[in-house]
Amino acid sequence: MKSLTRYAPCLLVALVLTAFAGRSPASQSAPAGAAHDTDANVTRLTSAILAESQFSHHPLDAELASRLLDRYLDALDGSRELFLQPDVNDFAAYRSTLAQDTLAAGDTAAAHAIFARYLLRLRQQVAYQEALLHGTTFDFSGHDGYVYDRSHAPRPTALPAAQALWRQELRAEYLDEKLADKPAPEIVATLSRRLQQRLKTAQQMHDDEILEIYLDALAHVYDPHSDYLGREEVANLAISMNLSLFGIGASLDSADGYLRVHELMPGGPALRSGKLAPGDRIVAVAQAGQPPVDVVNMPLARAVTLIRGAKGSTVTLTVLPAGPVAGGAPRTVSLVRGEITLEDQEAKARLLELPRAGTTPLRLGVIELPAFYADMGLGGGSPGHRSATADVARLLQKLTAEHVQGVVLDLRHNGGGSLEEAISLTGLFIRKGPVVQTRDASGAIQVGTDDDGRVLYDGPLVLLTSRFSASATEILAGALQDYGRAVVVGDRATFGKGTVQSMVGLGAVMDRVGLPHAYDPGALKVTISKFYRPSGASTQLRGVAADIVLPSPTDFAAVGEAALENPLPWDTVPAAPYQRLDRVQPYLPVLRADAARRVKAGRDFAYLADDIDRLGRRLATKSVSLNETERRAELTRAQARREEMLREERADGAPHPVTYPITLRDVDGPGLPAPIDPAEQRRQLAARRTTADDTTDQSDVVKGSGEDPVLDESVRILSDYVGLIASPAKASARSVAAPEPADHCCKT
Repeated sequence: MKSLTRYAPCLLVALVLTAFAGRSPASQSAPAGAAHDTDANVTRLTSAILAESQFSHHPLDAELASRLLDRYLDALDGSRELFLQPDVNDFAAYRSTLAQDTLAAGDTAAAHAIFARYLLRLRQQVAYQEALLHGTTFDFSGHDGYVYDRSHAPRPTALPAAQALWRQELRAEYLDEKLADKPAPEIVATLSRRLQQRLKTAQQMHDDEILEIYLDALAHVYDPHSDYLGREEVANLAISMNLSLFGIGASLDSADGYLRVHELMPGGPALRSGKLAPGDRIVAVAQAGQPPVDVVNMPLARAVTLIRGAKGSTVTLTVLPAGPVAGGAPRTVSLVRGEITLEDQEAKARLLELPRAGTTPLRLGVIELPAFYADMGLGGGSPGHRSATADVARLLQKLTAEHVQGVVLDLRHNGGGSLEEAISLTGLFIRKGPVVQTRDASGAIQVGTDDDGRVLYDGPLVLLTSRFSASATEILAGALQDYGRAVVVGDRATFGKGTVQSMVGLGAVMDRVGLPHAYDPGALKVTISKFYRPSGASTQLRGVAADIVLPSPTDFAAVGEAALENPLPWDTVPAAPYQRLDRVQPYLPVLRADAARRVKAGRDFAYLADDIDRLGRRLATKSVSLNETERRAELTRAQARREEMLREERADGAPHPVTYPITLRDVDGPGLPAPIDPAEQRRQLAARRTTADDTTDQSDVVKGSGEDPVLDESVRILSDYVGLIASPAKASARSVAAPEPADHCCKT
């Protein structure tokens, strides 16, 4: 999720300079060109910044150092299959001295000693698995399985126990390849190449790369959004800020040695293809006309350099899918690299005409906002300045001029962005008042308010959110929910990221405090503040709860802030005075009841419920069957299910709303553009669902196609909302007693 950074890094640097003053670096007198001394200085400085400036202000003491050791072991061996329990017992000797060694001396000898043991175990694993590959015929007729998530499992007690895990892991990878109908020699060659690549990559790691893993583990001990970024990661961050995220429009992270898709950038090649989804694991990368390079256990920065490339060139990824189908066969995904342009990222709208018996169609608007962007290439004072608020305002004005009676604001894929944009965009829907409160580590609270006294759109409003709605999105949704201004629809809650980070370039700080460095030491991202709603509740961990919950394949506890390691806690601050509008609560009981009835009877939601059930079982067991017959039967069922969905869609004679697409290119023109042809709409949907894997999030696959069940139901909820506002007696007649709002004390 995108970080919100409001405060100037100079304030953070000032704290660090004060904290570092008077200390006598052990390596101060060493020559500036010594890389070893640079490592020590970077370690000391990083430790000091985190201890003095991170929100919790927790010193690097014995407790935190012990957690650092555990986190570093998991960073190297997240599947807990390489380090033996005797290894961990040996490393326990570091726990008593690690805090002092790291903070005072910058001594990283423990990190390198542990990495040396990691290399030893990795060589043993590769040798064992190579011998199995070339000397064993695997049988997949039994009823055993492979536990793919061992993040909390006990470590093997001895080498034979580790070898049993390595065997099952190799069998699982072999079966994945076999399910793709590859011949045995090709499978052996592929897996052997992958093993050797993994070992080669680890053996070639430089000291600064080991240091990066160690210091990143230290940052994550404080909270999941504080990070140490080496120089390559800083370069990657600059690329993402320039909206060319790795060339395919995907944010990537590393999990258990796999390169994993964390987030798809709206408008990017990956999302447009419909063939990648969050959670997919990339195991190999091939350039045009070249053999694939295995990226399993390759450092993240090195792997993404293989994915990036010239605009218009093709990259082919070998992907193990995530999602409802457990252990689906690997597939190849070819993408044409492209720059994610402003047009892809900007807000866009649709006007829907819903048929009504005996009267004119009901006109409703849908605005999709992928990010809270600002100053995209132009300064705020220039005539061409673009921002999320300005663009949404233009779309709202167009929809209002075309007499829409309600608006859905789709924020499902909005991971955040500019805090100022979140405040100003909220102001389009309220007259004035507080939008967000920000508390720093000292307890000081700042209130971000909308003060212009104008309301651009005052009609019925639905906010569509998901677990991937985060940060700035949660500020807007939380404020409009507190005010009672909008109905929040979607997953049970949003992501739950209620923290602010500041980026500090370590090179400049080292120069100011007189610490020599022989190379660019990268940067540190530090959590310095927390966000709160006008009512005083934090968005941290809990996110913003939906008023009306719809079934969703993303609505699992495994997605969100609470699923991350060491998140900051949820808490509250005093409420800021604001005027509650209370436009939602009187209608919620009826809106919920009608939505529940449609969801229960709806065909699309029946398919979605099946997806959710299968995904839930998979997440609960954290394992995959190694029975080939069972796995092939599951794939056959998935294919039959896709075909059944397509047949039912072709036979569906229900009327579709007339849909007019509105972009910022044509928003100022007279009238409406030509509507989308429903037949072409369905044809494109069928083609995309045929090529998309069954595990792909369908909301991504059909985005903008008019065949999105969650969006469709949100539009129906909005239609009901419009009708109830027009005839409040209907709501009163059907409503049950509604509880008094919990924050009634905050009315002014």
